[in-house]
Amino acid sequence: MVKASRGLRRKTRNILSKSSRGRGLSPITHEFQEFEVGERVNIVLDPSIHRGMPHSRFHGRTGIVMGNQGRSFVVQIHDGNKIKTVVSRPEHLRKSA
Repeated sequence: MVKASRGLRRKTRNILSKSSRGRGLSPITHEFQEFEVGERVNIVLDPSIHRGMPHSRFHGRTGIVMGNQGRSFVVQIHDGNKIKTVVSRPEHLRKSA
């Protein structure tokens, strides 16, 4: 028998795929986004940038920026009854409306 892979990107065929028109690298301006502490952000994974990508289970979640960690931001998320912290680079974050 063959053992199935248990990597971080498993079962993400739809989440981590772009539309045919959106393929390729994303704009460089996404890397220079700034977020203030206490600001609400959405986690939207950008599959073309692997560095600083949070786990796929947090895709589509909304959280609050708690601070910086190098070039990344620390985001606090409610996951059921628990509060979790996610470290993510700005390419994978969007300002919440």
